[in-house]
Amino acid sequence: EFFRELLENAERSLNDMFVRTYGMLYMQNSEVFQDLFTELKRYYTGGNVNLEDMLNDFWARLLERMFQLINPQYHFSEDYLECVSKYTDQLKPFGDVPRKLKVQVTRAFIAARTFVQGLTVGREVANRVSKVSPTPGCIRALMKMLYCPYCRGLPTVKPCNNYCLNVMKGCLANQADLDTEWNLFIDAMLLVAERLEGPFNIESVMDPIDVKISEAIMNMQENSMQVSAKVFQGCGQPKPAPALRSSRSVPENFNTRFRPYNPEERPTTAAGTSLDRLVTDIKEKLKLSKKFWSTLPYTMCKDERVTAGPSIEEDCWNGHTKARYLPEVMNDGLTNQINNPEVDVDITRPDTFIRQQIMALRVMTNKLKNAYNGNDVNFQDTSDEASGSGSGSGCTDDICPTEFDFITTEAPLVDSDRREVEASATQPGQSLQTLLTVFISLILQRQWR
Repeated sequence: EFFRELLENAERSLNDMFVRTYGMLYMQNSEVFQDLFTELKRYYTGGNVNLEDMLNDFWARLLERMFQLINPQYHFSEDYLECVSKYTDQLKPFGDVPRKLKVQVTRAFIAARTFVQGLTVGREVANRVSKVSPTPGCIRALMKMLYCPYCRGLPTVKPCNNYCLNVMKGCLANQADLDTEWNLFIDAMLLVAERLEGPFNIESVMDPIDVKISEAIMNMQENSMQVSAKVFQGCGQPKPAPALRSSRSVPENFNTRFRPYNPEERPTTAAGTSLDRLVTDIKEKLKLSKKFWSTLPYTMCKDERVTAGPSIEEDCWNGHTKARYLPEVMNDGLTNQINNPEVDVDITRPDTFIRQQIMALRVMTNKLKNAYNGNDVNFQDTSDEASGSGSGSGCTDDICPTEFDFITTEAPLVDSDRREVEASATQPGQSLQTLLTVFISLILQRQWR
């Protein structure tokens, strides 16, 4: 929303300034500038736009229009104007403005679009993983941890902290394997955030774009005689225009009045919110989300609603009675659960759905690295695919990109060897499944909103 509003404000500022400065001449040629902003918006919202080619085309079209305005005594054919546009790089009629603006706009837009895509991918991955159903082995372990104290006449005794950790590490073994790729993704997001704060800050690039383009136009005006002479030498002497046009003078056709840029008159975005403040806030949240998946069991088990807490080691439920929990706490990840004493985990069968999300993070991380280096990334439009990759994103077509290059299939069904256990699951087991999913979702909302 911020970036869309920023583009709209920049377009409105340019339109207001150019109407005041160039009057009817601008209004007669305003589609050149409108097309520029239309293409910038299309790029940001995921369109297949080559920024460099688009900017080159803008300056070429502007040169053609201005060349006719500063030479009203001549008639120019389309072929002649095409010849004129070929002299853009050689003559540099607009000074150094096009080159500088091209570097700033491409780097700023690449960083901004990829950063927003990264935020969307991170949220979608987190939401999908939070909805992965626990295995039957996990449900059995949860029932034993949370319900068995009641059966033993110990309703007020809460599970031991280390006992809870082994249960959760077994339940969230596959989720913990997200951690490595997730951390690399977060690091890449933080790198691109630096681009949004540095010289390629899209706000600082777009805010004065009207002044920069007007400066380029003034350069063209000041050098109009030299530019025209060299074009006539290279493209040939043009034909005279009809008498009605040739009688017009240059000042009547092109008003050189220029109104200086006043920052105080700029419209603001998002009720005055600056990009720096937004990026700073997002960076803090990103840093907090590092190692999220590996620390998830610890986050859940330190909740006083779940366990007795790490300080109470003797008067807690250890899975059998009210006493200290003796087994060691397992390390993180699927392969480390081979000897988990609380949860039966098949380490030979990684969760396919979570592996797909790991790949989604890997793909996005590569795109973020490319964006940090200033290389454009092409987002293929998959909005027509049956996977429904854009569902639940909270975006509308004109605000967020609709294409995601990651797989978004639903979680696989329980395997055949689990069906017997699943069929025997009781209502408490189903409620535990819901409880675990809700608990993870709540933690995600706290860290990722």
